[in-house]
Amino acid sequence: MYKIMTPGPTQVAENVRLARSLECTNPDLDEEFVEFYKETCEKISSLLHTSNETLILSGEGILGLEAAIASMTEPGDKVLVLDNGIYGKGFADFVTMYGGRPELYSRDYQETFDVKELEEFLKNSHDYKYATVVHGDTPSGMLNDISAICPLLKKYGILTVVDSVSASFGEPMNIDDWKVDIMCGGSQKVVSAPPGLTFVVVSEDAKKSMADRKTPIASFYANLTAFAHYYEEKWFPYTMPISDIYGLRAAIDNIAADPAILSRHAKIASASRKAITDAGLNLYLHSGYSSTVTVFEVPEGTTAEAILEGVKKDYNIMLAGSFDVLAGKVIRIGHMGNNATFYNVREVFAALDGTLRRLGVPLKASMEDIFCKNMQ
Repeated sequence: MYKIMTPGPTQVAENVRLARSLECTNPDLDEEFVEFYKETCEKISSLLHTSNETLILSGEGILGLEAAIASMTEPGDKVLVLDNGIYGKGFADFVTMYGGRPELYSRDYQETFDVKELEEFLKNSHDYKYATVVHGDTPSGMLNDISAICPLLKKYGILTVVDSVSASFGEPMNIDDWKVDIMCGGSQKVVSAPPGLTFVVVSEDAKKSMADRKTPIASFYANLTAFAHYYEEKWFPYTMPISDIYGLRAAIDNIAADPAILSRHAKIASASRKAITDAGLNLYLHSGYSSTVTVFEVPEGTTAEAILEGVKKDYNIMLAGSFDVLAGKVIRIGHMGNNATFYNVREVFAALDGTLRRLGVPLKASMEDIFCKNMQ
């Protein structure tokens, strides 16, 4: 097995694997499981600093994003799509799929959003039902400041759908104070459970918007209102993947027991960026650096494929390239969740040092040494 240091899926702890192996009850009929599900959802809400309801859905993070859009969008709705990354732009496809009219607010893919510039735009253009924004863009490692963006949108009466799949629990998150209406997360990123689950946190304003729809939601599986009375009725709209949820709960408990999780992610990310730049390589981004993913440009004289294959073959470590407009141009290090330890990331830089030198890429210094120095 390779050591996965990808930006999701991430390494899974032994207690999470064991929890997934517990004997199953019948989640359709066992009221104790309904209590367990609700308790797990409430624990997620608490960790994200919100009184809003969390729902766990049976599908990886993309299901959460689609469910949010399907549930919020009616034919003809104008939706503001904040686009400074591959996943940001991707929201427009979901909006169109469910009959909405996406309007892209597109900015440089190497820069985080300028909130003052966004406010100037909104002064003259704010007749949107809701807006979509990516908190952490996994393909580029971009981090957008939703603590400023979401309250600004709310000021103009615009609800928000936030993709925090690769950022939640690795970056600060205060859903209530930041006026986030729907936040989508996933099991396979910082949470460090296997892929297969998404969690969606839904505000009362978002619930009211869904309840006031004049047309039915054009989906069953991606319909958040289907869970409206699950707890009172002790009934789920479809059979819950009980073993996956047992594992998710163990992973959430691990996060709750780790008070240093945010500071550790921030320190490792900072030291990783320093290792790359001091060695003479270029980070892809110019601003908006995530604490969960670091992305650097493929240096001249080699290819992304050669770097990834060398690290995997010679050092047994799996890193990631990217896709879409970044295909073949960058390498991604996923220092998130259980990946985010000093020893794991040190091994990555040792592997990159050896691989890049073997490929003839000149380095100004050892990335491993620089990383270690900046982690002291």
